[in-house]
Amino acid sequence: MTSLRFDLKATCAALAHSPLFQGLDPDELEGIARAMNRRRYRRHEVIFHEGDPGDALHLVVDGRVKIARESAEGEEAIVVILSPGDTFGELVLLDGAPRSATAIAVEAAETLAMSRESFAALIDGTGPFRWRVLGAIAQRIRRVTDQLAEVHFLDLSGRLALQLSRLAEESTPGQTADIELRGTLTQSDLAAMIGGTRQRVNQILGEFEDEGLVRHDGGRVVILDLVRLRERAAW
Repeated sequence: MTSLRFDLKATCAALAHSPLFQGLDPDELEGIARAMNRRRYRRHEVIFHEGDPGDALHLVVDGRVKIARESAEGEEAIVVILSPGDTFGELVLLDGAPRSATAIAVEAAETLAMSRESFAALIDGTGPFRWRVLGAIAQRIRRVTDQLAEVHFLDLSGRLALQLSRLAEESTPGQTADIELRGTLTQSDLAAMIGGTRQRVNQILGEFEDEGLVRHDGGRVVILDLVRLRERAAW
């Protein structure tokens, strides 16, 4: 991890891009920006480990970050992959528990970090921010509920179709064909996101390619027909 020189203008711009901070007036935004520390992480560098004390909230400014759990046997399960504007690490600042998952830079990434003390002061002093934090927590709960339903109702092929559909919608909102998934995403990553193996994901991608749904070459995946891919994920 490398600490970067503070840049007020760039920090305010990054905060304004995040749903958690959008709509705050310029003075509030500037005050929050001054409480942030810019940090740079190398590809695959761990930002924090599961079990670490929770000392900061992070906002992704550049690159992508995965939140993952690991079994005793070393098998990884990816909970979510975060993009610029997303925040993570706020839950433990509310309940004081250790980190419940590990955060890792998928690629070279930059974050803005806010200390527990600054976060607590912001929660206590800004009503709209408090409600946004609660909204973010509600989204996390909703995502976990969806994931439980997907495991129950969809087979591995359906879960992969659903995950690829979501990644496509995040990459190019509104586009339904010829969508190249952004960033580096390996078949092992996809397997860890849906509870499968790399070999099985490779096999299903081949089936999707035969059906004209996707085109894949190593780590590069292009969604050819998002509408039909979504249909494969229906239950």
